[in-house]
Amino acid sequence: MTSTADTAPARRVPRPRADALRNRERIVTAAREMFVEFGSQVPYDEIARRAGVGNATLYRNFPERADLVREVVLSIMARVTELAEQGAEGQGAEGADDPFVALRRFTHAAADERIGALCPMLDGAFDKDHPDLMAERERLEAAVQGLVDRAQRAGRLRADVGVGDLMVAISQLTRPLPGSACGAFDQFVHRHLQLFLDGLEAPARSELPGRAVTLEDLRRDACSAS
Repeated sequence: MTSTADTAPARRVPRPRADALRNRERIVTAAREMFVEFGSQVPYDEIARRAGVGNATLYRNFPERADLVREVVLSIMARVTELAEQGAEGQGAEGADDPFVALRRFTHAAADERIGALCPMLDGAFDKDHPDLMAERERLEAAVQGLVDRAQRAGRLRADVGVGDLMVAISQLTRPLPGSACGAFDQFVHRHLQLFLDGLEAPARSELPGRAVTLEDLRRDACSAS
């Protein structure tokens, strides 16, 4: 005999309304901008005002500040991953068939995401091992590795550098100097990135000290510092 529970229709989970999704996207965008400008402790009221939503809407989407910080980081990682995947597959603007051009375009586009300015958010209290973050990090690392591998196979990127070298440079060169405003610092970022990229192009003009920095090196150093 079939029970009532066996024949009851499955409960449908309602999908978020389009306006609710747009509000959430506006909140994340506003938070990212303000975190870069003022740090991750910027008042919720200010984030809501810039996003054009009420405080209740912001708290309903992100009741805890840690939730909002994580969502901002995930958003940036997803955007940078997409840029790397396009470059690794030879997609994008003119010149993408040249693997080093693709690498250079990715690096400048990733810098526009202001990765370095957001690094202070990833302090000891930040849950770096959250499952969503780990999954997005693996996707990002695979995409950037593909971009680097493609350029090295073509002989366009010097062989004595690794993905870690590239990621450290993007992070460091997009982090404002102490006491400088982000807006004033931006004018130097792409200039200095181009100087760095000129040093990556093969054939190499000098011998680098040490060895290529891998993603595993970065993970190990991050764990030691936490």
